[in-house]
Amino acid sequence: MRARSTLFLIFACLASWGVLLAQKPFHDYMPELVANGQTEAAMEWRTGQLRVPSDWNVPHEWTRARLKYTSAGILHPQAHTGWMGWATDYPDGDRNFQIGLKRLTTMDTTSVEHVSELDGSDDVYNFPFLYAVEPGHWNLFEDEADQLREYLDRGGFLMTDDFHGTVEWANFLKGLQKVFGNRPIVDIDNTDPIFHVIYDLGKRVQIPGKQFLQSGVPYEFDGFEPKWRAIYDTQGRIVVAICHNMDLSDAIEHANDPEYPEEWANMAYRIATNYVVYDLTH
Repeated sequence: MRARSTLFLIFACLASWGVLLAQKPFHDYMPELVANGQTEAAMEWRTGQLRVPSDWNVPHEWTRARLKYTSAGILHPQAHTGWMGWATDYPDGDRNFQIGLKRLTTMDTTSVEHVSELDGSDDVYNFPFLYAVEPGHWNLFEDEADQLREYLDRGGFLMTDDFHGTVEWANFLKGLQKVFGNRPIVDIDNTDPIFHVIYDLGKRVQIPGKQFLQSGVPYEFDGFEPKWRAIYDTQGRIVVAICHNMDLSDAIEHANDPEYPEEWANMAYRIATNYVVYDLTH
């Protein structure tokens, strides 16, 4: 009897250890970005502006996972060996959003992001909300697409943002079709709850990145018209929210920049907040 109890205790400990191992610890990718020559991030990191917050390891109820993927380097002016499109606006865009979400809602959020990969581990399943930046440059492998499909079928939610024009759309679609085949991608109707769950977003505008301050135009490439699109599951729930021809991540990253228009930063926070709350309530 004692041997049986001891054996049960060993299995219980192993199971608990497996759960702990399933979620990877927080990792700061800034040194890797510096090594790969992403100069804007490198300069800020070296001056200490982007150091990890002191409370990075304090447990909280919610954090946003950022998808780390392999870049195809389509049309990007910085496309070169080692360029990491997934890390665009990282980590300020993530950390500013976590702060804003805590202020705008009653959610208990962490001060740092979590970077997750479709690497066959269970890590991504710990996070209900997965955020992909510049997916117009992603290069999803078949096994990654299979895991992303499983993640979404289990109830996960993917938000994509900051990709522009027909060429980037075509590459994004190439990856998404590996996940869902030809499942319809539709424009989100103005009456959909995702636009009204917290803020009423009946009137939305194209949100440009900081490049607008130099170019004076709110679009990139031939991405003239902003698109709020989605893929729905069989129950009518949005599982992939697609922000095309806009740059919410950049607006949130530069929300503290006095030169960046406040109304665009505010709208970016509102849209992203609605998407998070929708994911948690639908």
